[in-house]
Amino acid sequence: MWRFALRRLLSAVPVLFVVSLVSFLIMWIVPGDIAAEIAGTSATPDQIDAIRERLGLDRPMWQQMLEWYGNLFQGDLGWSYLLNRSVTDAVLERLPVTLSLAGLALVLAVVIGMGLGILASVKHRTPADQAAMSLALLGLSVPDFWLGLMLIVLFGVTLGWLPTGGFVPITEDFIGWMRSMTLPAFTLAITQMGVIARMTRSAMLDVLGQDYIRTARAKGMRGRVIIFKHALLNALVPVVTLIGVLTGVLIGGAVVIEAVYSLPGVGRLIVGAIQRRDYPIIQGGLLITASTFVFVNIVVDLVYGWLDPRVRHDR
Repeated sequence: MWRFALRRLLSAVPVLFVVSLVSFLIMWIVPGDIAAEIAGTSATPDQIDAIRERLGLDRPMWQQMLEWYGNLFQGDLGWSYLLNRSVTDAVLERLPVTLSLAGLALVLAVVIGMGLGILASVKHRTPADQAAMSLALLGLSVPDFWLGLMLIVLFGVTLGWLPTGGFVPITEDFIGWMRSMTLPAFTLAITQMGVIARMTRSAMLDVLGQDYIRTARAKGMRGRVIIFKHALLNALVPVVTLIGVLTGVLIGGAVVIEAVYSLPGVGRLIVGAIQRRDYPIIQGGLLITASTFVFVNIVVDLVYGWLDPRVRHDR
């Protein structure tokens, strides 16, 4: 298991290198001039050139790349020209909001999605199966931004049960955090619930049709033991792989939900940086978000290897 974990960690190194390279090249690919943005609309060309020289933007690409990687290896993601603060501090300050949103959404998607999938597989070809899959299809069909607005109108404005926006840190008030995260997390999770439900149902039906399940039933083993101890454990392998992919989707989808619910997360920070051409924030936000996604997938692969020992020897 340790060798498998080490191989997975080493395989993440080239991925992170490519991500860091893409993050650096954004400054050269994205149109616009940060120096002109800082100088303002009334600035003269000489003033813009002076700012560009002061920021080191007039140097060749290879020199800026060497400085970028040199600072990166020291944990320095640069300095935000417009926020006038460290990129690391700005991103890490907002990262808990995005991670808590994506994490709670993932929990909701897994619990509800797997619950619907197990119900549909156990009650195969019954009204319960059709109802569960209809809910899953509904979750896949509803646009999350539209659902977010409807939930705000219903639970925030009409009923007044939950806040319509804002964020309360979990370290300050757990109940307040749950109230501020419930609607955004459910909105973000609704699509992934349907995906997980359909995958769980398919995997469970495949396992329940195996010979060893029929043998267990013939021996008189209890239905719950068969479903949760034997069938579900074997059906979890493809579901866990799917959860790893969906984690990245949730982190990326948090950008839209943060805008709908006015959450001060990394997504809104990056969107604001794109609008103002604040390239260091874009680079740092992209790099940290991608690194988080890579780390989550390593954890998922380790769980995958634990569930199915054959994977540890195949990779």
